[in-house]
Amino acid sequence: MQSLIGTGVALVTPFKKDFSVDIEALQRIVNFSIDGGVEYLVVMGTTAENATLTQAEKELVINTVIDVNKGRLPLVLGVGGNNTMQVVEELKTRDFSAFEAILSVSPYYNKPTQEGIYQHFKAVAEASPVPVILYNVPGRTASNMLPSTVVRLANDFENVVAIKEAAGDMAQAMQIIKNAPKDFLVISGDDMLALPIVLAGGAGVISVIGQGFPKEFSEMIRLGLNKKAVDAFKTHYFLSDSIDMIFEQGNPAGIKQIFQALGIADNTVRLPLVAVDESLATRLNNFVKNSIKAE
Repeated sequence: MQSLIGTGVALVTPFKKDFSVDIEALQRIVNFSIDGGVEYLVVMGTTAENATLTQAEKELVINTVIDVNKGRLPLVLGVGGNNTMQVVEELKTRDFSAFEAILSVSPYYNKPTQEGIYQHFKAVAEASPVPVILYNVPGRTASNMLPSTVVRLANDFENVVAIKEAAGDMAQAMQIIKNAPKDFLVISGDDMLALPIVLAGGAGVISVIGQGFPKEFSEMIRLGLNKKAVDAFKTHYFLSDSIDMIFEQGNPAGIKQIFQALGIADNTVRLPLVAVDESLATRLNNFVKNSIKAE
């Protein structure tokens, strides 16, 4: 799918100091990402703190992004969980007309076998009215979707079109690139490995840092896709400290501090997450200040 090549950003849900959803800040973030040149937007991913949003708040965020986007960029919706029947029910009842694809996380907490993971995504693929991007993030799910399972799903279901691979394992990503069907997209789910994965034959990234530095990050990925490795790595190394820092005390606390430094949104997160400490906030603020000077 051509529309999923390049940089997608996993949008945060900004909150006001009273922890309510900050719609105006969300509008600013969407426009900032679009104006910065990213290729698509991901709504209701992990970075959106969807685990601590009510159903009404989720709908508010989804509808706000659709309204602000005004059809400018393709949208991907996070639809996943560890209750297969519940995921299938949402796929059968929700209106997906505004969305290009869904991003569906491998079941967490239950720790299924590879066959269990396959059967879960078989049910998802059969129920989904739009293409499916698999999402492997072992650090959050406590189970790793092996390349053999990914390739099996890609071969068995035409609408399983991509994977967001966030195992942090370059060899595993390369194995999927090597063995998956020709049109299957391997999308990095790890900002630090995004460029190496693209240069190895990957299709791009679903990024966290990309919404804080959309212009720089999306251009780096485009350079990588065009095999201009030397130029691309200049940006990679420029941004690498910020990538380390935004994940140092958890996501999305780090990227929200960047938005605060940019004057776009507050750094508030909901419990059990907490905002970054003063030391990290200062380092992130300084990085933003220096990056603006460098432009």
